[in-house]
Amino acid sequence: MVEITIRKRPQTEAVITQRKFFKKTARGKVVKVLRERYLRDDVGCGIEGCRECMASNEPLLPAKGDLTHQLFPNGHYVLPDTNVFLSQMDLIESDRFRSPMILLQTVLEEVRHRSLPLYNRLKALTKSEDKRIWTFYNEYRSETAIVREENETPNDRNDRGIRIATAWYNTHISLTRPPIRGQTKNALPTVVLMTEDAANRQKAEQAGISCISVRKYVEGMKDAGQLLDLLSAAGSDNIEPTQASSGRQVLYPEYLPSATLIAGVKAGELYQGHFNPNPYNYLEGTVSVPAFSKPILLVGRENMNRAVQGDIVVVELFDEKEWKAPTDEVVDQEATLKNDDAEDSGEEGDENAEEVIAKESRVLRLETQVPTSERQPTGRVVGVIKRNWRAYVCHIDSTSLTSTLTTSLSTQTVFATPVSRLLPRIRLRTRQAPSLLNQKILVTIDRWDTTSRYPEGHFVRTLGKVESKEAEQESLLLEFEVPYRPFGKAILDCLPPEGDSWVVPPKGDGDVRNIWRDREDLRDVIVCSIDPPGCQDIDDALHAKLLPNGNIEAGVHIADVSHFVLPDNPMDSEAAARGTTVYLVDNRIDMLPSLLGTNLCSLRPYVERLAFSAIWELTPDADIVNVRFTKSVIQSKAAFTYEEAQIRKDDPHLQDELTNSIRLLNSLATKLKAKRMAAGALNLASPEVKIHLDSAESSDPIDVEQKELRETNSLVEEFMLLANVSVARKIDESFPQTAVLRRHLPPPKTNFEKLQDILRKTKGMTLDVSSSGALAASLDKCIDPSEPAFNTLVRIMATRCMLSAEYFCSGSVARDTFGHYGLASDIYTHFTSPIRRYADVLVHRQLAAAIGFSPLHASLHSKSHVERVLDVVNRRHRMAQMAGRASVEFYVGLALKGRGEVSKSRGEGEVREEAFVIRTFRNGVGVFVSKLGIEGLVTFKRDTQFDADNYTISVPGSASTAGSKEGVKISVFDKVVVQIEVEKDKNTQRGKVKMTLIEPVDSRAL
Repeated sequence: MVEITIRKRPQTEAVITQRKFFKKTARGKVVKVLRERYLRDDVGCGIEGCRECMASNEPLLPAKGDLTHQLFPNGHYVLPDTNVFLSQMDLIESDRFRSPMILLQTVLEEVRHRSLPLYNRLKALTKSEDKRIWTFYNEYRSETAIVREENETPNDRNDRGIRIATAWYNTHISLTRPPIRGQTKNALPTVVLMTEDAANRQKAEQAGISCISVRKYVEGMKDAGQLLDLLSAAGSDNIEPTQASSGRQVLYPEYLPSATLIAGVKAGELYQGHFNPNPYNYLEGTVSVPAFSKPILLVGRENMNRAVQGDIVVVELFDEKEWKAPTDEVVDQEATLKNDDAEDSGEEGDENAEEVIAKESRVLRLETQVPTSERQPTGRVVGVIKRNWRAYVCHIDSTSLTSTLTTSLSTQTVFATPVSRLLPRIRLRTRQAPSLLNQKILVTIDRWDTTSRYPEGHFVRTLGKVESKEAEQESLLLEFEVPYRPFGKAILDCLPPEGDSWVVPPKGDGDVRNIWRDREDLRDVIVCSIDPPGCQDIDDALHAKLLPNGNIEAGVHIADVSHFVLPDNPMDSEAAARGTTVYLVDNRIDMLPSLLGTNLCSLRPYVERLAFSAIWELTPDADIVNVRFTKSVIQSKAAFTYEEAQIRKDDPHLQDELTNSIRLLNSLATKLKAKRMAAGALNLASPEVKIHLDSAESSDPIDVEQKELRETNSLVEEFMLLANVSVARKIDESFPQTAVLRRHLPPPKTNFEKLQDILRKTKGMTLDVSSSGALAASLDKCIDPSEPAFNTLVRIMATRCMLSAEYFCSGSVARDTFGHYGLASDIYTHFTSPIRRYADVLVHRQLAAAIGFSPLHASLHSKSHVERVLDVVNRRHRMAQMAGRASVEFYVGLALKGRGEVSKSRGEGEVREEAFVIRTFRNGVGVFVSKLGIEGLVTFKRDTQFDADNYTISVPGSASTAGSKEGVKISVFDKVVVQIEVEKDKNTQRGKVKMTLIEPVDSRAL
């Protein structure tokens, strides 16, 4: 390859920069490629008042730079290198960091190459009105453009380019700044190279370039006290002397080199997968890999080797005789490590450390007494391919503060306890520890050395007071990485300019004929919507009517979001990044601006709306005669809640068209469901609760109960499933390589082994998992005549053995894996909720192209593009589900706390509920309160006898318990009575439901 640099200068000068490079193609052929770069002399410096660059874009940098820094009294500009942005982005983003900044093109491109998330954050900063950042295209300015030299690494080439650009800026300022009477040349502002690289600083100093480390720079700033807390511990110059690792013992093995890891995985000698900690025992974790039906077990912190939840790790397998089974022990990190010292953890001779190690060793020596058949592959982490580190919601552990420094602003090391129990405590050096107590804060992990029992991190920002509704809501969103910032101007500019006044134009209007082109007029059809109470983003509506031939026409009408959300514009990009709307108990984080979601796209009654309709002709037995798809205009005749629709359907006095339409739909839905069940679909269960809020103003929860499901819930569900299956077949037929589909893989049979064993030993029941149909039939037989809730309980436990459904690109997986196990369908997609799911928007675009309504955007012809988008959507969907569950848990705690207070005020005593045992441990039981749809963990402090084979635990009887000498035996599926209270959770610092066993034994006395 020949690289030719061309500029506005004689060609003889340009020839000097020519270099020859050769490129190897995918087939191994070496070719010479010509590459040209055009250089200019008019790339602006961005400094206000520069005489030479007056014609450039509007300058962003003040003429005198920043005059507030102690080291640069004559003013300065900061020019950070790449590593500053890679390691110190939280500092750069801080509102307190206001230094005028020069961002080189070289740096911007290198950040993009190294980390796309950080690149996006950096690009957002350049557009922020609160920052003064000038992007200087040094690769196109004739004096600053360079060519890579012989034997020079790309990194060295970039560092040299950054130094040259810094030197040019300082020369440029001195030559072009108008002389000011009474000032010398030394009074000019300085461009300072900020770098974490000591070698780069040394070369800069040798060349006479002003340079500085990040720590030294921050120490000279006005708000140094607060800003120093934001420094990442990953930077080599940000390690204070007290943090030096000398004198520390090595606690973890070093990771193998990357090349060794990759080669080992490729050869099948090592295994790669995601690390998942055990939620009940912090000393265990697993890594699922395709080579084994059971995940690889990691026992002990040394074998987990500094892995954090979600890290992609490489595991070395132990010899089979060393394989183990997970312990049936609840091991609480807080209880075991409560005396650990944040300042000294890891030091030689640390008595606390030795005590902790002794405790953990005792736990790990517990004899599991399980047969060899139940043991699973066991190994250790030997490397990390990709870290999942990010900003975590935490609180400062008050016990880790130095007692003499609880009111001091001097630097100390404390523990930050993450909200998630799956994460280790984080060592944090801060000057603000006393003021951060009882606050929710954000903390980022920077590194985890082999000599430290805990990862080290830095403070990012405060979210607010613990248990305040605002802080808890934001912390929940951050915890599950939900994008929640308001929609920006570029996104809102994509909305119709008419705003709320937008209406479907009259048919035949020449100015808007594109809206009605090929769009069917269904405004006279009797359409209605059926949704949960308070639903504002109405995605779907339905209709049904008898046909002259005795068959039935049924239609599902879905909001035509793709008419408003066009490919590749800012609103589309934002929707793709958000992936889904997130529903919390008292809030909704929309995927689309509310103008669309709750107005223009929402199929509200009595107004004309654009829709995408799927219309079937069905026999009275619900057999499909044909189906057609059309863009349409509808006018919904009513919006019902499930309860209202049910009451209307059941009222024999109502014989109007709308009511009969609902009855027709219900009749068909019943038959459609019967067909699905006959085909092997699963009727599973998951606990769902309804939170009663005080009012729209306060949103205080006052009670909680299990949701009631009606016939009309099933009515809507069946037609949404029918639409999704029909659309899936159509888009797969039209776009076999890039159709956006959804699948649910069959779970490994090993997932059901424990449930099968429990049912067999406790109830004498058999669970056949050979197919979805066999499982469905088995679940139907799991009935205990004396306990009506037993079958639902088994279905909930079976649901937890399943794999998660996922979106996928049709050309990316084998066709025999397309099926949806739970629905017993060979193909499936999501078409019915485009207001709240981005996958549905893509499906709408593909269906529109499949019926010839509009051409398919080029991006949806690209398999790699579809795969990338669906990876994001899948992740957002999972996180949204977890955020929703966490929100329910938080409000259930508040509601039960309120109920308990009301109960006590009335003199009614404790709040007690019946519950079922769903799991037994060596030192406790897991229980499920079916009435409230919530789970709890009851632990016993006194010695118990645990029978792992029969899933029973024998608890010593209390003085009030009959037969106390023999104790009380508790098994899985036993009904018990628990006392429900709400206490502050040590991790989340939110109210959490605490359950105490009352019957058959009072655990308070144990």
